[in-house]
Amino acid sequence: MNIAVIIPAYNEEKSIGKVVNAIPKDIVQIIIVVNNNSTDDTVNVAISAGAIVLTENRKGYGWACLAGMDYLKNQSPEIVVFLDGDFSDYPEEIAQLIQPILEQNMDMVIGSRVLGKREKGSLLPQQRFGNWLATKLIRLFYGAKFTDLGPFRAILYDKLIALNMADKTYGWTIEMQIKAAKKKYHFCEVPVRYRKRIGVSKVSGTIKGTLLAGIKIIFAVFKYRF
Repeated sequence: MNIAVIIPAYNEEKSIGKVVNAIPKDIVQIIIVVNNNSTDDTVNVAISAGAIVLTENRKGYGWACLAGMDYLKNQSPEIVVFLDGDFSDYPEEIAQLIQPILEQNMDMVIGSRVLGKREKGSLLPQQRFGNWLATKLIRLFYGAKFTDLGPFRAILYDKLIALNMADKTYGWTIEMQIKAAKKKYHFCEVPVRYRKRIGVSKVSGTIKGTLLAGIKIIFAVFKYRF
């Protein structure tokens, strides 16, 4: 199958090469790194590793993902995998992430850090609490059972397009999961490993980022209710 990976990246020069190099090239045909207004050498490192590099200067995780999707309009992939650029995920686990799509007719698969093995200190307390609260609310209001809002995920391209994704910042992952639940997509979670990221998180690594992400997630739960 034609599989594409989209990796948003903001100042990830120390990690982005490791991420791209760890992606199984026998499985993935298109590797896109979206440079999201980086001020370091992220672009050159990603190019040297063999990635297609796009630039999206509007800062925000969602903006970067949307830029990657826009590029794929002319590529016709069958599956899109989203992956962070900080090397906290294990790109070699893409094979097990897409397996339910290939073998169980799933539309979307979330890589759950909660269900998988985590390096000590990799998932911060505020992240664990945010995941717990958000997934409880999704189950309460939408009847969908998740354990994580993890960024490592795979979805059929046509199903992704049908979601009409719109969030530009922190709410990208929860928007996808809520909209998939509302459309009655077939989805599941698979356990994935998780390690401490390289560098400091732009979201959970700061008080401001944590608060904004929390507000955005709570708002999203109710925004898509109607």
